[in-house]
Formats: sequence, C-alpha cells, structure tokens
Amino acid sequence: MAQTETKVITAHIPLPLADKVDQLASRLERSRGWIVKQALSAWVDQEEERSRLTREAMADVAAGRVIDHQSVQAWADSLGTDRPLAAPVLP
Repeated sequence: MAQTETKVITAHIPLPLADKVDQLASRLERSRGWIVKQALSAWVDQEEERSRLTREAMADVAAGRVIDHQSVQAWADSLGTDRPLAAPVLP
C-alpha cells in the first residue's frame, strides 16, 4: 500500500476534550493521531456536504424553485393540531 504524504498540524484543545480523545484511543487500541485524523476527516466531509447543499439550495432559489413563506407557516402552524395540513410542495 502506497503511503501518502502527511503534514503535522498542531492545535490547542481543551483538556476535557484531550482526555476524551485519550480514552477513545485506549478503548479502540488506536493512536491519538488516528482518532484525530478520523474526526477531522469526518468533519471535513460534513462541511463539504453542507457547502454542496447550500450551493444547490441557492441555485434552486435563483431558479425560482421555492415554496412561499405563508404556505410553510400555515403547514407548521397546523402541526400538532387535529387537522395537520399536508407538507407544502413545489408548484
């Protein structure tokens, strides 16, 4: 398996979080660095997905693919009542 190049990144983290990382590393029998790399990878993936979804939503708005506020508010207000409305859909 080919090794990828790496770079050391230093970060100051609160002691309680560092303790949790140490506990996880011990429990999983992995290094502290492995735990941090897994967490950072998951966070980066999450942020990339959030960015993609935001761009997609902005494109929908620009194209007029939106549901008006009044329809959404009426639906939300109906939730928890005896007669909830169906969720609004795009026209």
